[in-house]
Amino acid sequence: MKTLLTLVLSIALSSISFSQIPVGRTVMEYEVNYGDDNLKMNGAGTRNMLFIELYSAGLYLKDRSNDAIATAFENESMAIRIKITSKLIKRETMIKAIEEGFEKATDGNTMPLKERIGKISEYYAKPINKGDLLELVYIKDKGIHCYYNNDLYGIIEGQDFKFALFKIWLGDDPVNTDLKNKMMGNG
Repeated sequence: MKTLLTLVLSIALSSISFSQIPVGRTVMEYEVNYGDDNLKMNGAGTRNMLFIELYSAGLYLKDRSNDAIATAFENESMAIRIKITSKLIKRETMIKAIEEGFEKATDGNTMPLKERIGKISEYYAKPINKGDLLELVYIKDKGIHCYYNNDLYGIIEGQDFKFALFKIWLGDDPVNTDLKNKMMGNG
């Protein structure tokens, strides 16, 4: 009986360990569901400043890819999940980083997206704290669904917006090259 119990516990614990993956100082789910879309982690890494880990981020896709620009441009459901791991990240710093990311991702031509970029500030108006989860989920043909700690705060339409948003992490001039490589499964 003791051997059977040990076997059952071993199987249960091994299945738990495969459902989450350590990323920096946190763990992230290997597989996530948004409605009918089942997405799997393509890759994940951390965003660091000097020796301080700011957040962990994972890219979730239907099918694995190592082509960053093609992934950013693709009209297919996908997600970037960001787990805040430092007290240094606050709402203001995250919004500023996203706005600067849009500047880089669009080569300074944010005007066509300006109103939609402003919606991110609205959707993430609450304070951001260590341990919070931000999810930027693109649902095919519907837009970016903005989640904050598993609550949907709003939807921003347009594949052009999605392309620019995902280029912040996956573009030719990303927020961090090492993080991009890890999100693409190359690091």
